[in-house]
Amino acid sequence: MHAEEMWKVSTGKGVKVAVIDSGVNANTPSLKGQVLVDEVPKSVAYGATKDYEGHGTTMAELIAGTGAGGGLQGLAPGAKIVPYRVKFEDLKGGAEEMKKTTDATVAIRAAADTDAKVISMSFGGPGPSSKEEAAIAYAASKGKLLIASVGNDGKKTGDTITYPAASPYVVGVASSDESGTVSKFSSSGGYVDFAAPGQDFPGWCDATFRSYCANMNGTSSAAAIASASAALIWSAHPDWTVNQVTRALIDTAGRSWPKNEPSKYLGYGAVRPRLVLADPHYNPGPANADPLAKENGGDVLAKSGTSSSSSTSSAPSASASSASQAPEKGSTGGTSAAGSSAESSNDGNTLWIALGAAAAIFVIGGGGFAVMRARRSR
Repeated sequence: MHAEEMWKVSTGKGVKVAVIDSGVNANTPSLKGQVLVDEVPKSVAYGATKDYEGHGTTMAELIAGTGAGGGLQGLAPGAKIVPYRVKFEDLKGGAEEMKKTTDATVAIRAAADTDAKVISMSFGGPGPSSKEEAAIAYAASKGKLLIASVGNDGKKTGDTITYPAASPYVVGVASSDESGTVSKFSSSGGYVDFAAPGQDFPGWCDATFRSYCANMNGTSSAAAIASASAALIWSAHPDWTVNQVTRALIDTAGRSWPKNEPSKYLGYGAVRPRLVLADPHYNPGPANADPLAKENGGDVLAKSGTSSSSSTSSAPSASASSASQAPEKGSTGGTSAAGSSAESSNDGNTLWIALGAAAAIFVIGGGGFAVMRARRSR
């Protein structure tokens, strides 16, 4: 991605990325000074820096790691991370720990009320619940760029992209290899908006944080890289709205197909923030026009009655796609490193962290499926 060239223009400085995940260890060499623990809303702050899986910490390092101490250097090392830990089934500490830890819907709403510009979500599951849909719409109405991994079910039959990536106003990210080819494990379907590198990264794979594990493949990593890409652009153009950042990502994405015919495997193409940063004359288009309003069934601000001129609520970006087949009710949509399905939670609404070998299970309340949008056939 020509990172060193991009860093001459932008490192992501001034941009905060909310990482909703398994928590973020703020004391790894690469993340010291990069995690804004004090900016996590008190209502959801419990356990924010207690990462019991290593997954959230890896995502944070891929976004904003400094590389200090031999650690991962993220794509946007000048950005800052605001960590949110949400519930997952194997959370250590039992029922009491589960009770204290927030769920994803509450975390999304809390992040929406902060000045974080990007909300990065490397997890997914069946659904969505009505509460999750409402939380996402709320965050979108606040002008946040919501980015999520599409899942690691590419070797299964049919489209199995999960939520929140499949929700309106969420950008779903698939994984590609170093040649730009979609990863074999990457889920496909109408909710794929972009692709980003998702293979061959090292990463933390347990709670000891003694050493990295190799080849932490997954769409989780791709979503983190896409989040960092947005941070680089927003840092260079702090006055742009979420619509303009999204439009820039669409316009400059690497693809060999027409822009108006997004692929079910790679969406609008591979994210290439360097093309925006290298062009001082790039026109991001209108600030208050959602470039993906058609795919989302309209502008969320218009639906909510929010003024597009509001200083706190610019028109949101959205999931750039028509829909894939919704996961079957009760299916987790996620797989373990061995390829077996993750167990469903008792309420049938399980969110999985989409990083191949480090899958962890998240649980949210609610139920019901969103109305499906038109399917992509490409």
